[in-house]
Amino acid sequence: MTRVILGLILVMLASYSLTALVRFYTIKKNILDIPNERSSHSIVTPRGGGLAIVATFIFALVFMAALGIVSVNVVVALVGGGLMIAAIGWIDDKNSVSPRLRLAVHFLAAIWALYWLGGFTRMDIGFTTVHLGWAGSVIAAVGIVWLINLYNFMDGIDGIAGTEAISVALGAGVLLFWTGSVGLAWVCIMLALAVGGFLVWNWPPARIFMGDVGSGFLGYIFAVLAIIAEKSSSIPLIVWLMLLGVFITDATITLFRRMARGKKLSQPHRTHVYQLAVQAGYSHKQVTLVLLFINILLGMAAIAAIQYRGYLLWIVLATFMLLTMVYFMLAHRFSSRLTADYEAGRLVLDKPDIFIGQKEAAAVSDNYSGDRHRTY
Repeated sequence: MTRVILGLILVMLASYSLTALVRFYTIKKNILDIPNERSSHSIVTPRGGGLAIVATFIFALVFMAALGIVSVNVVVALVGGGLMIAAIGWIDDKNSVSPRLRLAVHFLAAIWALYWLGGFTRMDIGFTTVHLGWAGSVIAAVGIVWLINLYNFMDGIDGIAGTEAISVALGAGVLLFWTGSVGLAWVCIMLALAVGGFLVWNWPPARIFMGDVGSGFLGYIFAVLAIIAEKSSSIPLIVWLMLLGVFITDATITLFRRMARGKKLSQPHRTHVYQLAVQAGYSHKQVTLVLLFINILLGMAAIAAIQYRGYLLWIVLATFMLLTMVYFMLAHRFSSRLTADYEAGRLVLDKPDIFIGQKEAAAVSDNYSGDRHRTY
């Protein structure tokens, strides 16, 4: 037991130390995030800290494979595709990469994972198993790519992506230990510790940002872990969706709302609920802690879903219905607050992120008022 504890501490210390080295390197090489009117921060900050997460986690994975804790196929699927995502993300952090090239690499990584895992042909929904055939692998590939990108979209304020990763990984780890998948559970624990060392540096106020190298990598790892767990009959994939519910709900609904308004999907914006919360005056730390609280509740719901397997699908659907209601309630509340302040002339000129948010919320409100006769 002492060796295990020391090993866990070593993983987190390695991540912490590597993040410090990456921070030094990115500052020296001028790999910096320069604030603009779309930013949720006002200080020039180095980015690419997720590189420490990638290096630490992959080293831990290879070490576990050498000890026989996890199978070679699992490690190859996670490491091979993960390195592709991390590589294109790191290049994008240093120099802009075209969306088409980035998307092509994302799909290549997804195909890589599905090849080594033997495809995805069935899904457990509790009271029955849905057989998807070849279409399952197509759906899984699209799902992997979407999770890679939505995790990137949601990494917009200090600490939020790291907190999400740790809480989801720990929650999944507990469920996997409970269901007897010890090897996969240790993978989740190692992931949480690798992110934990980085989060010390990224906690508000952040001294380094995760960057695409880290956010895309985490999205990929969670997607592939969900497929592995489903195929090993330990945790159904839809339970993983529930654990990641906050990120999935915010990113997906925001995407569809922007599509309905005719916005360019590639255009930067700050209309996710967590971004609106910051623009409405809440601190990065407050928003991140609320996310953590919700994730704890989602973890409890996941335990109930596993315990009462026959009601699995209904518990998951009910959870997403609640998350959707909370999304629209908070989006309306924050947007209304920003619009009211803007129209009343209460402009926060010394805080660009809030000031721009007031203008954006007012513009959205005006567009909506003028287009109420339209059906979306």
